[in-house]
Parts: sequence; structure tokens; C-alpha cells
Amino acid sequence: MPFSNERIAIATTQDVSYLNILLNEAYRGKSSKQGWTTEAHLIAGETRTNESMVQQVIEKPGSVILKYINNDKVITGCINLQQHEDKLYLGMLAVHPGLQGGGVGKELLKASEEYARSIQCSAIYMTVISLRTELINWYVRHGYKDTGKRQQFDEDGVTGKHLQPLEFIVLEKNV
Repeated sequence: MPFSNERIAIATTQDVSYLNILLNEAYRGKSSKQGWTTEAHLIAGETRTNESMVQQVIEKPGSVILKYINNDKVITGCINLQQHEDKLYLGMLAVHPGLQGGGVGKELLKASEEYARSIQCSAIYMTVISLRTELINWYVRHGYKDTGKRQQFDEDGVTGKHLQPLEFIVLEKNV
């Protein structure tokens, strides 16, 4: 599917290594602290995901990862979309920490909405760690609303030790 931004395309299994590095740099460890979307103060460790997990997401039926490619043909942003009936679940929105605040995230959100409409989905929803108020506020400014639903955020033994009890809030936007 063509997107209104020619820098955005659907990722393939050949992109797994690059996506894995991007996701880990954006969310965890020392490099993530360059950006404002870090979870390093909430979850210890360097791993947000691994190549096997990214591969599974790409291969999962009804799931796509959109990638944002810069002028040098490097993946600098991504977002995962998974169709659940007439809604899309949005996850793994990541932008390279040094480029955050430059509009890549907004472009990926816009492409997500285009994708949702192209497959006749009526809404996009996501889960966000409830303590990430700056991030929640960013999504609210882009039309997402708190549904009032909460989900437990359990440790999985792979993606880091929680430094305090965590839960998700569910945000949603009609498209």
C-alpha cells in the first residue's frame, strides 16, 4: 500500500536486525536517555525486544511493522499495527533517540491511520505505561483518548526488570 509519505513502507523480515536495534535504543539503556521516550527509569536492562520477537511480530497474521527511512536509507522509526476485528492495535512506536521531536513519530501515526482506513478499521488503540504521562499527553494531543481501561504489566523474563509496579492504560482514537 502506498502511504502519503514516501519515506514510510511496510517492513520485511530483512529489516528485523535494524528494527531490533532501533527499538532497544529508543526504549532502554543509556542510548534511550538521549530521547524523551525512554523507559530506562521504569525498567532495568538493555532489552526491549529481541530479533526473534520482532520476527514473530512481522510474521504474525494481521500484523505489519511500518518503517520510516531517512535520506541515507536507514530505518529511523517504526510502528507495529495488528488488526483485531475492526480495530488496529498500535505498538512498538519507536524513533531513534537523537531524532525524537522531529516529526517522525507524527508521520508514523498518520501512516497508521491511513493503513487503518485502507483495511476498513474504525479505530486504533494502544497500551501505554500509566506513569508515562508525557507520552500519554503526546498521544492525547494527537487525538487519542483514555478509555478508562487498565491492564496489568507483567514481567516476561526477557524485556527487563520492573523497577516499580507498572500497569498500562488503554488509549483509543477513531479513524
